[in-house]
Amino acid sequence: MTDSMFSILVAINVKPEYRDSFIKASTAEAQGSVSEEPEIFQFQMLVDETNPNRFYFFEIFRDEKANEAHWETDVFKTWWNTVEEMFDGGTERICTMRTIFPSVSGLEKQKPGLMNW
Repeated sequence: MTDSMFSILVAINVKPEYRDSFIKASTAEAQGSVSEEPEIFQFQMLVDETNPNRFYFFEIFRDEKANEAHWETDVFKTWWNTVEEMFDGGTERICTMRTIFPSVSGLEKQKPGLMNW
């Protein structure tokens, strides 16, 4: 589908004693990814309402190549090396998806607004 973007939903459980450190490191990674990677159009970090140590990452990339390139960035590698020991189990990719709304041009227009943290 050329009129859509690639997105993922990932879940990560974190050991309770690392919760605050994980949030700090993950927020820095999200901000760095959005600001430094032109092919990322959404990066949302959410916490489970019933389990404060379960986090979800919803990310929208231009395409699969942009997602793969993300894993090779210094921002991602620094984050991974910082937080991997904090995991309570591994990462879980819940699903991969294609965007419908907003449209590709809508996501492109929204990107500058993502930098207003």
